[in-house]
Amino acid sequence: MNRFRSLATMFFVSVMVLALSPAINAQRWDKKTTVTFNQQIEIPGVGQQFLPAGTYVFKLVDSLSDRDIVQIFSQDEKRVFATILTIANYRLKTTNKTVMTFRERASGQPEAIRAWFYPGANWGQEFVYPKARAIEIAKVAQQPVLAMPTELAPEIVKPEPPLEALKEAPIKAVTPAGEEVEVAQVIPPKTEVAQASLPQTASSLPLLGLLGLLAIASGLTLWFISKRDAWTM
Repeated sequence: MNRFRSLATMFFVSVMVLALSPAINAQRWDKKTTVTFNQQIEIPGVGQQFLPAGTYVFKLVDSLSDRDIVQIFSQDEKRVFATILTIANYRLKTTNKTVMTFRERASGQPEAIRAWFYPGANWGQEFVYPKARAIEIAKVAQQPVLAMPTELAPEIVKPEPPLEALKEAPIKAVTPAGEEVEVAQVIPPKTEVAQASLPQTASSLPLLGLLGLLAIASGLTLWFISKRDAWTM
């Protein structure tokens, strides 16, 4: 009898661990990442904004439907270097390490940060530059660059920026020719990507439901066995 109870307890604990795993993984919603750069890099800001070589902390501080706000901190997280608008971007293949991508640069210039992908995540954050600088980067990289109004550039580097102003900022993409185009022409919205990749991104709820049914069935089976043993004693 006690043996059956122990087996039942072990089974239910296993089921609960499996059920809670997605919730545990989801707790790192801010995607906190410590990154060390061995050379100076450019980030969105006033004119050409640079981070010296060193160690920094990247955090997602606010997440909206198709845009996110990322902050870059000093290693001890006591100083905010920038608060930057980003657009959610998708990659087909995930990695188990942080990935930072950069734009092509003019000769002798630091690389300009393009996107940040958290380990194991398909969705990353593509950085939005003030329009004047976005046009310059687009011409060098020969690729569209996400842009917001240049007059909002000072907000990026404030220690305590008004997040609402950044949330409501209009975002476009600028081409190497300096023309504005809709962001959707450069980065597909989340809804489109989700529909296109639905078979690969199916919800784990059916699996959890199946595990729940298995748990109930196993519990009933063990109950009948224990009753049968009690009747035969």
